[in-house]
Amino acid sequence: MADDKSNATAYWKANLRLITGCMIVWAFVSYGCAILFRPLLSGIPVGGTDLGFWFAQQGSILTFIVLIFFYAWKMNRLDQQFGLGE
Repeated sequence: MADDKSNATAYWKANLRLITGCMIVWAFVSYGCAILFRPLLSGIPVGGTDLGFWFAQQGSILTFIVLIFFYAWKMNRLDQQFGLGE
């Protein structure tokens, strides 16, 4: 019983660490690159516009989609590690 509880606690901690990491990346790209760092990125051309505008319009969406697939992949590995795989 105690082993199951410690296993569940370790699984939950690993899950929260993964969620926190994904949220940090999402916040950095969405707020940092698109809003806060836009003046610094404005001199770098990408696809006919500057990099700051690109992050605001396209980059944050593409990053969010990549984060979804990354999270699913990591959670599948985490489930297998803790014996919860399908």
